[in-house]
Amino acid sequence: MTQAAVTGVTVAEVMAEVAELDDPRIREVNARHGDDHGVNLSKLRAIATRLKTQQELARELWATDDTAARLLSLLICRPKAFDRDELGTMLRQARTPKVQDWLVNYVVKKSPHAEELRLAWSADPDPVVASAGWTLTSERVAKKPEGLDLPGLLDVIEAEMKGAPDRLQWAMNTCLATIGIEHAEHRGRALDIGERLEVLKDYPTPPNCTSPFAPIWITEIVSRKDT
Repeated sequence: MTQAAVTGVTVAEVMAEVAELDDPRIREVNARHGDDHGVNLSKLRAIATRLKTQQELARELWATDDTAARLLSLLICRPKAFDRDELGTMLRQARTPKVQDWLVNYVVKKSPHAEELRLAWSADPDPVVASAGWTLTSERVAKKPEGLDLPGLLDVIEAEMKGAPDRLQWAMNTCLATIGIEHAEHRGRALDIGERLEVLKDYPTPPNCTSPFAPIWITEIVSRKDT
């Protein structure tokens, strides 16, 4: 495909290119994590780099309901072009963990509606939607904690994380660790909650990776910051 053709590329052409990247071995690995695509993400990013930002094409790719196409869509979209309701609809359509993760981290976090959505999603009865709210809360805990009730967040985590569904539990645990890492005055309580609840204590962690078990995670990252 020539550079001149990039701006006029059709959804069908892009879908065909993405389909050629599908690898059954990658698909098998991804299936274990709830994702239904077999595309090498570095190669998908290379397509996105070539296509550059194309909002209309991004919307058309999203509408295909194909996971790999949606991931590409999130890489070439213009985050601030989506309104609040559209982002809410997209989150409920996301289906797979990777699409949800990229939608929240690459698009919603850059949106002027991020704070409104954080508050609405955190209180949503759907645990997948609520997990997105907690991901946005972790972002605020780390980057813009002013106005957040950190002791109140720890109260909720202490009361609800142990019995939460997997994706919501993971997001709440991330928030717990982020509070412990970023806010020394709450670190002792965050460590205590993690030790008592034992969430993700036995999570299989590859060599040279940090365990998601909050006490280990907090202690390791803080020690790195102190060196």
